[in-house]
Amino acid sequence: MTTPGSAASELRAAARHLGRRRFLTVTGAAAALAFGTNLPQTAQASPTLSPMKLTEEPFTLGVASGDPQPDSVVLWTRLAPRPFEPDSGLPAKAVTVHWEIALDERFRRVARRGTATAHPEYHHAVHVEAAGLRPGADYFYRFRAGAWISPVGRTRTAPAAGAAPAALRFALAACQRYDHGYYTAFGHLAAEQDVDAVLHLGDYLYEYAVGAAAGSRGYTGDRALPAHFGKETLTLEDYRLRYSLYKSDPDLQAAHAAHPWIVTWDDHETENNYADDVPENSVPPEEFLIRRAAAYRAYWENMPLRRPQRPAGADLRLYRRLHYGTLAQIDVLDTRQYRDDQANGDGWKLPTPESRDPSRTMLGAAQERWLADGWRTSRATWNVLAQQVVLARRRDRVEGPWPLSMDAWDGYPAARERLLAAADTAGVRNLAVLTGDVHVHYGLDLKRDADDPASRTVGVELVTSSVTSGRDGAERPANWQALMDANPHLRFYDGRRGYLLLGLTEERLRADYRTVPAVTTPGAPVTTAASFVSEAGSPGLRRV
Repeated sequence: MTTPGSAASELRAAARHLGRRRFLTVTGAAAALAFGTNLPQTAQASPTLSPMKLTEEPFTLGVASGDPQPDSVVLWTRLAPRPFEPDSGLPAKAVTVHWEIALDERFRRVARRGTATAHPEYHHAVHVEAAGLRPGADYFYRFRAGAWISPVGRTRTAPAAGAAPAALRFALAACQRYDHGYYTAFGHLAAEQDVDAVLHLGDYLYEYAVGAAAGSRGYTGDRALPAHFGKETLTLEDYRLRYSLYKSDPDLQAAHAAHPWIVTWDDHETENNYADDVPENSVPPEEFLIRRAAAYRAYWENMPLRRPQRPAGADLRLYRRLHYGTLAQIDVLDTRQYRDDQANGDGWKLPTPESRDPSRTMLGAAQERWLADGWRTSRATWNVLAQQVVLARRRDRVEGPWPLSMDAWDGYPAARERLLAAADTAGVRNLAVLTGDVHVHYGLDLKRDADDPASRTVGVELVTSSVTSGRDGAERPANWQALMDANPHLRFYDGRRGYLLLGLTEERLRADYRTVPAVTTPGAPVTTAASFVSEAGSPGLRRV
């Protein structure tokens, strides 16, 4: 157990430095070979494959767009004629891919077109930063490789920097374990109208083994999965194949094609409950960092992310800021890569001097400064935090002593206090925190003092349930009454699967909690379980 104060902080920093140094020295040659020189930016031209030699459909994983700016958006696809094979059915040669983006679905009014290279070093992924677009406009895009044309995707740019949009609408999603059920929620999300962007809050995939039957999906016969999915992801090949499995789902493809996505990760994209370079199990940090490098690289390859998010070895700067005119500033956080290890052995534990250590961090010093600086200069009506783990205080019983989740912000109370103090100092009046991770819908008022239910409400936290993780769930889980009684600031709790729709205007925020009754069988309908509003300038959730 660490001791509180600066000494503990210095010890942790020294240990982290030694771990990184060992990573660079003990495993430097292997890491450089795997994640440094194996990149397409070399002086020698790489061999190319004529697109006309593509004899099988290469766009099996669909298309996607993301990170909208007023004049540009990222367009993504990956060539994979045989996605369940390690090389996706392609030789180790680059392929030229044509792309175009238009104002109409029939591509009669093409706005921009060009070519991109699908490099084998990036598993034939394509990232196009289409620029010169109109702000706040809908576009349609597609790719072509040889005689093959991709499905058409729809995307939308952000409003102009000084624009004051009348309304914005976002969808929140998280936690989509493939073998826990069907992506029915994504099918319904794809059909939602007038969505500016989908905010995916983490656990896009899970590292756990997937059996031939794909768990709750019950695959048999020709649908049975290859044996190589039946192991935990550790290597770059493992993570790449897992993305191929997830992205083969038609409902997930439909949701990507229907709306632009803004993504961040949680833990399972790499390993359950890891913290910076500290793995879940007793693996040396230098060994875990090689695994993390593989996970981060595969994540970038498969997400519609811009060049600044391209990984460098075991590091990837995922936190970033997006603006939607003067109505919303969205700060996308990374609560995994820079955090101190969970206190008290993780899990739900009683707070101790270790968890209360004022030097403990969830975001790391640089990200904390970046967030505070962004709030100080924000002129947006709504300041939105897209992040992973529950920020608000949660108790699981009415009477103390109260164990708290060491993996969530309850395990980092000093870091939470710094975050809320930074919002106070910056004069943030309309704070909306968006969260995933816990596989349930929550609606929470954020209190300035978590120990005092009567303290000032400084914002709201909207927690979206999982898409499938946890299987079907229930409207009122076994702990529903205990949590509602123990947490007066908890306004809503529903344990079914689904997603959340977030609407913003100058006057109010609206949250619509969408649920499906089952994911272990396909085709379930979607309903709105509850709707809440929070008035601008007077935070607090009110049911409507």
